[in-house]
Amino acid sequence: FMRTRRSVKGESGELEGWTSREARRLANSGSELKASAVQVEQSNTSVVFGDQFIFKLFRKVDVGVNPDLEIGRFLTDKGFAHVPQVAGALEYLKPGRRSMTLGILQTFVPNQGDAWQYTTEVLKRYFERVLARPPLEREKLVSQETSVFSLLSRDIPTEMYEIVGTYLQSAQLLGQRTGEMHVVLASDKERPEFAPEPYSTLSQRSLYQSLRNLSTQVLALLRSRLLALPESVRQEAAALVSEGGRISEIFKLLLGRRINASRIRVHGDYHLGQVLYTGKDFVIIDFEGEPARPMSERRLKRSPLRDVAGMLRSFDYAVHNGLRVQHATGLIRREDLELLEPWARTWTTWVSVAFLQSYLQAAGQGSFLPDRQEDFQLLLRILVLEKAIYELGYELNNRPDWVPIPLRGIRSLIGPTDTD
Repeated sequence: FMRTRRSVKGESGELEGWTSREARRLANSGSELKASAVQVEQSNTSVVFGDQFIFKLFRKVDVGVNPDLEIGRFLTDKGFAHVPQVAGALEYLKPGRRSMTLGILQTFVPNQGDAWQYTTEVLKRYFERVLARPPLEREKLVSQETSVFSLLSRDIPTEMYEIVGTYLQSAQLLGQRTGEMHVVLASDKERPEFAPEPYSTLSQRSLYQSLRNLSTQVLALLRSRLLALPESVRQEAAALVSEGGRISEIFKLLLGRRINASRIRVHGDYHLGQVLYTGKDFVIIDFEGEPARPMSERRLKRSPLRDVAGMLRSFDYAVHNGLRVQHATGLIRREDLELLEPWARTWTTWVSVAFLQSYLQAAGQGSFLPDRQEDFQLLLRILVLEKAIYELGYELNNRPDWVPIPLRGIRSLIGPTDTD
């Protein structure tokens, strides 16, 4: 149907399919394209055709082109090699030519799993290396400085390369690919839907209002769930509930200055699970944004630092989930958990530094980042805090056992309280 660019009229619109020239060439080459459903948990239904294509059928559709198709096609046309190349789509056209994206055909990327799975395996070896170090050496090497911003201008210590291992280079490569993606997304000033726009005073105030609303809602939810939380984090959670004003003061810093930067199209839901690991490189996938949000909201231009913030939080999630899972499966003893906690923070800190340093080097070719260092640090800190607060709300509603991860992430961003 898609290969022949057919269309079928229905009562309320018209179903249309199309494929790229390369897709039609491969489909007509005689190669067997055996279809098999992808048996993994995801928000869409995917079918792989041989080792050539993957077709993603969206379970939730809305009026408007899906960002996964729109951004994927843009990056494909611009020659960005680190995404699956868009090879076709299935769309439903309603009267007035209002399009609804039903599915997208992309080239299949051979891989070893996503970056979350890769990172989880790496962390097993990391904690083993830490525990194998003599106690005095562990105490000497653990990082006392956990502020990523204060470390950005420093070289990564040689001993961190020895302990963290090759994942530091992986984080650098991922930072590079992320920066390169943003440069391409900001490269076309002639197409209104992709042309960069100034990060205006109105944009800053709008962000501030949404941040206040989010924090108010999540802290109210946290207050209502305090007694249901594990006793080990209840006191910490109660302390955070009382710090709503402190969080608001941090957000208010947005209103006291004019940030000279740009808003561009971004990934929108960027984390380690949205990146495939090929064994040598990374391929970025799933540009549809958060499916629960309206299509119009998912297509908004935003600061690219929102993607960066998502990845920094994903690093923190990976290392603390690694601790949790390895303890639950007996790989880490209970008495070693407290010892390894500062080493989890050390891993997050230096991996984040490696990612950010590489990202800034690659993204420096664009003009979309804040032009002053203090504005860059402020905006990124606020966006990371926003992400952690969003995560806290999600975990309270879906995975209460995971609440300590975003809870402690928020606490590290706002600083210690009087009860600490």
